[in-house]
Amino acid sequence: MTIRFTRRVRAKLTAGLVLSATAALLSGCGADAGPAGRTTLNWWTWDDKQAAGYQECATAFEAANPGVTVKISQYDSADYFTKLLAGFVAGTAPDAFMNSVQYLQQYASLKQLMPLDELMKKTHFDIGKFSVGVDAWKYTDGKQYGLPMDWASAALYFNEDMLKKAGYTPADVRALNWNPDDGGTFQKMVAHLTVDKKGVRGDQPGFDKKHVKTYGIGTMATKDFTGQTTWSPFVSSLGWRLGDKPSWPGKFDYADPRFVRTMNYFRQLTDRGFAPKDGEFASAGNTPSGTDMIGSGKVAIYPGGSWEATQFAQLPKLKVGISPNVAGPGGKRGTSSNSNGNVIWTGTKHPALTWKWVSYMGSEACQSKASASGSFFPSIPASMDASARSMATKGVDLSVFIKAEKDGELLAYPPYANGTAIGSVLEPMFQNFFAHDANDEIFKDMTQQTKKLLAVKD
Repeated sequence: MTIRFTRRVRAKLTAGLVLSATAALLSGCGADAGPAGRTTLNWWTWDDKQAAGYQECATAFEAANPGVTVKISQYDSADYFTKLLAGFVAGTAPDAFMNSVQYLQQYASLKQLMPLDELMKKTHFDIGKFSVGVDAWKYTDGKQYGLPMDWASAALYFNEDMLKKAGYTPADVRALNWNPDDGGTFQKMVAHLTVDKKGVRGDQPGFDKKHVKTYGIGTMATKDFTGQTTWSPFVSSLGWRLGDKPSWPGKFDYADPRFVRTMNYFRQLTDRGFAPKDGEFASAGNTPSGTDMIGSGKVAIYPGGSWEATQFAQLPKLKVGISPNVAGPGGKRGTSSNSNGNVIWTGTKHPALTWKWVSYMGSEACQSKASASGSFFPSIPASMDASARSMATKGVDLSVFIKAEKDGELLAYPPYANGTAIGSVLEPMFQNFFAHDANDEIFKDMTQQTKKLLAVKD
């Protein structure tokens, strides 16, 4: 979904800001009074799990701040950013909200986000407490516009029964290596785990790649231009990085030979029938979840996100193991990690109280409460450890992810401009490549497209 600001919308936003500032001056920046003189702070998110988790923090915050109500609203991600835009224009946006880094450039350039530096300084807020995501929320002016709320990475989930029948152990998955030439031990395992409808394995004579019952690995040939849970850990193990700079890159170097070789490798893996094509399992526009594919026996190993760990643990009568991503030729692993941010709208009528709520959300006490369900990983290490201990009592082992974080394997996505526009341009190009409608020359075009789009300031 691409959201662009036209001159008319920009004019409305500017006028709205002036009106909001005037109203704030006339009211002395006072708080909104709700029923019976209460003050209501509005906070939005698109994540139902975080909405539920942070409600516990809201209850604690209200108890510590008599007369204050925190209203948490959760909207579907398909509508969320459109609603925010409408709120900016109408002057009715929430006081604070969860934001995706791809919108940092748009919102900050239009002065819709409040810089937090002075507030942090005034209240002695220690931003060094966060292990992941701080730099992702610094805009090109060097100011901090958001507090990291969470982090996410990738891993390999595998059906332990299928693994055992094929003669492998969980330790074998954890020891996998890979290279873009022959696929290493990763390809050998994937081929053996792939089974056609007659029971012939992918590394056996007579294997029928056109009639596959179980794929050794889930979809790797995706249209996702960041490939977080699929090809990104593999190409990152070769030393490739998404941007040419750690912050606000000028291009995404898809023409790098390491990237080109990796894409060709996964196209070839799919062509051989060891992995499904993108959208192969889609039905009525919906793609089954990883738990559906693992649980139904359609996929032996699923490359998935850290946020799915608790879902796999809930599958009845099925043991699903978790392994770190495959090591590259030099033995190194890498997994891209993104961090959503907690931001304050410049139009809030009560900035000090909103900051008090947002900074409390960024405390160990709050993050430990909110993340107890294990449905998301908090950015404060002590809270992450508390969440892992809580989930361990429920049979969910998150040690793979914690080890990746502590071993420095998390590779932060750089903040970049025009993410939605980049996605709308690049995704069809990835689809064309994996469908054999384009070849290696398309990666140079992709790189040039990102140079143009990343250079757009608003």
